[in-house]
Amino acid sequence: MRILVAMSGGVDSSVVAARLVDEGHEVIGATLQLYDSRESTKKGACCAGRDIHDARRVADRLGIPHYVIDAERRFHDSVIGTFADAYAAGETPVPCVACNQGVKFTDLLGMARDLGVDAMATGHYVRRVDGPDGVEMHRPVDAGRDQSWFLFATTRDQLDFLRFPLGDMPDKAAVRAEAERFGLAVAGKPDSQDLCFVTDGSYAGLVEKLRPDVTGAGEIVDRSGHVVGQHEGVTRYTVGQSKRLGNAAMQHGERQMVVGIEPASKRVVIGPRAQAVARTLMLRNMNWLVPPPGPEGLRCAVQVRAREAARPATVWQAPDNGARVELDEGAVPAPGQACVMYDGTRVLGGGFIRRVDAVQAGSEGKAAS
Repeated sequence: MRILVAMSGGVDSSVVAARLVDEGHEVIGATLQLYDSRESTKKGACCAGRDIHDARRVADRLGIPHYVIDAERRFHDSVIGTFADAYAAGETPVPCVACNQGVKFTDLLGMARDLGVDAMATGHYVRRVDGPDGVEMHRPVDAGRDQSWFLFATTRDQLDFLRFPLGDMPDKAAVRAEAERFGLAVAGKPDSQDLCFVTDGSYAGLVEKLRPDVTGAGEIVDRSGHVVGQHEGVTRYTVGQSKRLGNAAMQHGERQMVVGIEPASKRVVIGPRAQAVARTLMLRNMNWLVPPPGPEGLRCAVQVRAREAARPATVWQAPDNGARVELDEGAVPAPGQACVMYDGTRVLGGGFIRRVDAVQAGSEGKAAS
């Protein structure tokens, strides 16, 4: 096959390229330049500066062509800007999903098709399985490196074209051993950490720079609106958080957590954990990798945060490409995060958790009409 490999400059995508060359495929390497290389001094960043250099070194070692695609403006608009807007709206975004579905699985994949290649391969840890009814996405063998939650928005058409050679690897040590076997200089390179575009480690500072309208101190209030403390900026908080509450952390003998964000009034709403627990979630921007459920709903497991275990639930379709999720046991959902459905290891689909007030406003508007 003729395969385009998305090379970030890290060990994972480098091993993917090396394995495909070793298997006899015609391989083309491509690296996206996502932001100014002068801002890439942060340890663990990707797709800029040293990482582009490392990807090129690997390509030279393998004897394959390598291209660098300038996606800085597109990345800024579709990922960084969207990230800041979500925080300014009181949500907790998942920028890796936006990046995958924007510059990687839309722009780069489109370029791959324009080049006439047969497939595009990445270093993501998921498995692509040819099932009886078509291609399926599954969790990887190495559960500790599972990236399926971040890839839920991959469409069936995209999945058909994509390949994930690392999905069957037992662990990261085996991947590094492969890199050593192929003589790749990146074999010992550390994994990327945190958000690649937050170069100084302060995502709140980035949001406040892009959205100065939400900058500044405000009040910490309880659900009744009583002021119980002060904060230094709503962008520093997310639903479920219990840090940075200062003297407001304990109220009436109970530990408090963030149960809501009100960006317009610059208020952080806190309460005991019971006030943040929800059994019903409303989702938007659904992507289904299986036929959507009928009136009887879909029994499955759902994962509402990247590092949480999946939990039993029933899912129904909702208007405007949405879904309603009824959890068997309550969770603490954060608006803007993903809710991904599974059947065992198989990804069934997913969407983004809507703000409760936005859901209520929509319901009231329909009732009024």
